[in-house]
Amino acid sequence: MAESSQPAAAVSTSSPPRRWAKALRAGLQVVPEQLSLGEGQLFLLLAILIGLLAGLSVVCFQVAIEWVHWWLLGSALAPSPWRAILAPTLAGLAVAALVMKLFPRVRGSGVNQTKAAVYIYDGYIPFSTVVGKFLTCALAIGSGQSLGPEDPSLQIGAGIASALGRRLRLSRDKVRLIAPVGAAAGLAAAFNAPISAVLFVIEEVIGRWSAGVLGAIVLSAVSATVIERGFLGSEPLFRIPVYRLVHDWELGAYAILGAVGGLASLILVKLLSYLRPRLKALPRRTQYVQPAAAGLLIGVMALWLPQVTGAGYQVMDQAINREYAWRMLALLAAAKILATGLSFSSGTPGGMFAPTLFIGAMVGGAVGGLERHFFPGLTGSVGAYALVGMGTLFAGFLRAPMTSAFMVLELSGNYSIIVPVMISNAIAYFISRRYQTVPIFDLLARQDGFHLPSMEEQREESTLRVEDAMRRDAGVILDGRQPIAEALQIIATRPEEHFLVRLGCRGWSGVSKELVAWQAGQGRGGVTLAELPENIRLPWLHPDQPLEVALRRIDDHPALPVVSRLDPQVLEGVISLEDILNTYRAAYLGGPTAGR
Repeated sequence: MAESSQPAAAVSTSSPPRRWAKALRAGLQVVPEQLSLGEGQLFLLLAILIGLLAGLSVVCFQVAIEWVHWWLLGSALAPSPWRAILAPTLAGLAVAALVMKLFPRVRGSGVNQTKAAVYIYDGYIPFSTVVGKFLTCALAIGSGQSLGPEDPSLQIGAGIASALGRRLRLSRDKVRLIAPVGAAAGLAAAFNAPISAVLFVIEEVIGRWSAGVLGAIVLSAVSATVIERGFLGSEPLFRIPVYRLVHDWELGAYAILGAVGGLASLILVKLLSYLRPRLKALPRRTQYVQPAAAGLLIGVMALWLPQVTGAGYQVMDQAINREYAWRMLALLAAAKILATGLSFSSGTPGGMFAPTLFIGAMVGGAVGGLERHFFPGLTGSVGAYALVGMGTLFAGFLRAPMTSAFMVLELSGNYSIIVPVMISNAIAYFISRRYQTVPIFDLLARQDGFHLPSMEEQREESTLRVEDAMRRDAGVILDGRQPIAEALQIIATRPEEHFLVRLGCRGWSGVSKELVAWQAGQGRGGVTLAELPENIRLPWLHPDQPLEVALRRIDDHPALPVVSRLDPQVLEGVISLEDILNTYRAAYLGGPTAGR
């Protein structure tokens, strides 16, 4: 641990109670502590095993969805009218009965449920939830509900990891760590995109980079992807056309796509925020028929627009490869927003990744087709607009900007598309933030009655730093080469009780006036301060470090030195526990004397 170089100013007897500092330290322990070397190696091996099991489970899940689709809707491109209406309706009744009677925890997409397991339930996800999520989502998506398999796959992977951790009798902290590892594996297998899966789990489930868990997440995601590709093939989800920027002015067209995509994401969020709580507020008995009612309405829509049912990956591929006119794409985007709002708000288990990508592809293709119609010499491939539109809706609706950008890169394999992606995604993201202050995952969690940490709010929080709390007037600084008698003459008339001692290349220490006086009284006036065995070696700080670092290091020291990064012997300031707590009070409680 590094040490700092600032003289310790006196700490008054009215210093805040140490229990306040302990409470703050406890509150700062968001991510479990680092693993030891042996634990880390075992954890990485366990991550590979989790990835293999999650990958196999997701493969079975995807096969189950296809089998249910074939059994209920047939193998034709467009099911018969009776199948289109009856399949999602009857399946909705079955799904509601399973959810209400056997698997009450499987409601929702699975992302918030996994976050709740990490932050509320110490990583605990009942294995019955894995079974229930598998059955209900396969039935719902396969029958035509407008939902996707990625979010449920994330929860299935997290549930498998949680069950394995409990089976191996891992500690509570390790079980909390292991759930996101399984989540990344499940999402990577469902999406065939390990980089995007890792980023999404870091960005939305954990909320921060942690060296103790990042390697495990990467290994599990890669392992799951290898299994998925081994069984289902290594082909990408979509046939990606060649992209090239026709003219620099085309970037303006992508900016327009960002604005339209941001508006579309807002419409979907507002629909869910309006419809979902109202359906939940209806009498409990209606929850047995709400998924069936949503299925009936979607079945009626499917009589004219069968493309809006299910996850819709085949339709996205067709849109990317220009198999629809821009008017049809715009109609499909609007219909998918309505169908997704009905399915998700009814309480039908299923994910929002695929519907979001579907809407984005349709919006992007429509914008690209319209611009190509009016400016044929300016606009390039319509498929590129559809691909960028997928990331645009992802950034605007799910508010995961890093994941959305890398997702498009991973799907396209073409780095040259990054500039249009960044422009469009950024505009959609900022429009969404401007007109929808609460991100969708936080909104859904609050509708369900619990408050999970908002990853977006954490990213936007201004971090308090050591320089915000330190005092630049360090008072008297003693030199370790000074004899005790000389030091006593310097500090005898000072009001402070504790002083910093500069030890040269050995760092900094602290001594009390009482100790120096006692040593002088024992006839040791010629001994230097550096030779005192009672010297307390102090850790040092730097001005730019987060204030929580100072809180963790302060321990029982009266004060710590804050030193320059260029030279640890150059003192920038001094910080005490009272300074830290007063700064927290001023920032979060309205003033230095707020709180108790």
